[in-house]
Amino acid sequence: MKTSNSKIQLSLAITMMIPPIVVSFTPPTLRSRQTSLRTETRLSTPFFDRNDGMANRSELVDAKDWIDAAVASTLKSGGFDESSFLVGILGDLHIDPRKMEDYEEGKNDWKPIFEAAQQAHGNTCLVSLGDLGESKNCDHNKDNPAELFSGTTLCHEIAADFLGNVATGVPYEVIGGNHDLEGIDEFATDEENLEAFMKAHNKPTPQFCHQVADKTLLVGLGSTVFRDAPYTSHEVIIDQAQIDWFEDLLKNHPADDDWKIFVFTHAPPNGSGLRIIQENHVVNGCCWLNHSDESQCRKFIELVREHRCIKAWFSGHFHLGQDYQDSITFPTIPIEEGPYPHRGSCVFAQTSVMRKGTSRDGRQQSRLLRGNKHGFEICTVDHQEGGKIRLDATITYSDNSNEVGIYMHDDAAYEHDNYFKVYQPTEGDLQYVRGADTDEQSSITDDDPVTMDTKAWWRLSNNRVLGVLNGMLLEYDESTLAPLGLVLTKEELLGNSITVVDSGIEDCFTEFDDASEGMEGAECCKEREQAILVHDLKTNNVTIAQPNEDGSYWRKIVRNKIARMEEKRREQAAIQYIQEQAGLDDKDAKTSIQSTWVSGNGYEDQLCADAFYQSLTFVFMNQQGPYTSTSGNAL
Repeated sequence: MKTSNSKIQLSLAITMMIPPIVVSFTPPTLRSRQTSLRTETRLSTPFFDRNDGMANRSELVDAKDWIDAAVASTLKSGGFDESSFLVGILGDLHIDPRKMEDYEEGKNDWKPIFEAAQQAHGNTCLVSLGDLGESKNCDHNKDNPAELFSGTTLCHEIAADFLGNVATGVPYEVIGGNHDLEGIDEFATDEENLEAFMKAHNKPTPQFCHQVADKTLLVGLGSTVFRDAPYTSHEVIIDQAQIDWFEDLLKNHPADDDWKIFVFTHAPPNGSGLRIIQENHVVNGCCWLNHSDESQCRKFIELVREHRCIKAWFSGHFHLGQDYQDSITFPTIPIEEGPYPHRGSCVFAQTSVMRKGTSRDGRQQSRLLRGNKHGFEICTVDHQEGGKIRLDATITYSDNSNEVGIYMHDDAAYEHDNYFKVYQPTEGDLQYVRGADTDEQSSITDDDPVTMDTKAWWRLSNNRVLGVLNGMLLEYDESTLAPLGLVLTKEELLGNSITVVDSGIEDCFTEFDDASEGMEGAECCKEREQAILVHDLKTNNVTIAQPNEDGSYWRKIVRNKIARMEEKRREQAAIQYIQEQAGLDDKDAKTSIQSTWVSGNGYEDQLCADAFYQSLTFVFMNQQGPYTSTSGNAL
């Protein structure tokens, strides 16, 4: 286990002078009502007395004033002790060596924060959530002008130099994201690329465990698969060895022994409830950790539910800012009232980006985590505002297995809610369609055509969950109700109605394939077989939404990036050819090129090819890299 090199002394801690309002157990449907209550309560607490002469830390405040107020609040609530700590958390860096200005400014923003903490104690750490390099050529290799910068040895060396020099005496930890093994021209295998990544960052393993303070662990899990990804290469895949290691660590550091664990991964786990982009990460099946593996995808939230030593989980991946209130989610119901959306004792937090050219919503922010044995704070360091700091949420431990969480400000990006479509099914909400799991025929849309405004979700008899949002048919996780992937596109669904019918067959099955000895008379379980019908009301054509072999419905057809990169290079060769042969300019040459891709699956393959061409067009049009749009397909 890795520990801080500095002697554990005193630490910046946090004020826990807040009334016991258990917002963390409030269903999401009551969020707007609770926001008002939280604001009123916040202003009545002793710390937020405007007459105390200190800065209001729930607003963006200059770093010095914010730090002074934080130290004052700590002293007022009992002072520092060996359990106090401060952690800086950086989202997707996507370093472009030609554009280091934002990184230098970001480093300067962090220096006074770490210097204050170092002067007080030394219980500090910097954590990078991965995706360290720009996923395009950065004029870094004259011998190969097509090579991507991300994942190369040079990329990791530059990232290591940056992370290691953010602040003197502050150690850093890093985990791999979906772009960190992208050195496909330099390394033939994921294993070789991973070895180079670990060497550059002096890591013995892809994961890390860092004891930052008394009974407090920082734990990171890294993605280790890129070339060998079964579907999209941008799925963040934690290998089984890391999962086993993580589960063993949790068992050996239980909440009953007062252990507190903060987890860091590039993508969040299924069930976190964080704001996502339906049209991008959901459609492409790269939203959650181990997204395409149903059992592994759900494993992480199951561990959170089982082990209440996990107090918070930080992730990046989405390139979205921290002004949205649902960039932080609390546990919502007590464990005895589970299962939805039961998140154990864990608070989930989305982390933004540092460089302007990598943001999807224009925000440039990092996370600051500070805490002690009484609880912790989650804060924002705003790099567009000269490093100003804002307190976003306070979490107080009621005991070693329960806590109270309070949002410290309203949704600063409320006006954007109509721009980012973030609806997610909630048990008992008005969009739930009853009867689809029990009736012989259930009209999901009441025989009306689907529009862009249609919102509905339902359970099938086998407990699979489907829903309509933004003109698309999506599948959701049956336990967490998190979106899993695309079933039908807008082009296939808009204007059509949806009906669920019995297929006329009931399967009788046991847990054994045949009549094994001793199984005579075993109870026969019946599972109703159903069909999801999409009815074109104009032509009366009917499309059947067929499930995959594993019973899921979402399309697991996005191809590995290696194949798509090779296709892109063939496209570039074709463009160069037609320019030379026909004298076309760049624009006309690009529009004159078409590709074919037929590998035997016909319709689904063509859909995937169409998605690729859309992505290819997106790259040509976007000179900032494939991270700045809220629509289209992830590359």
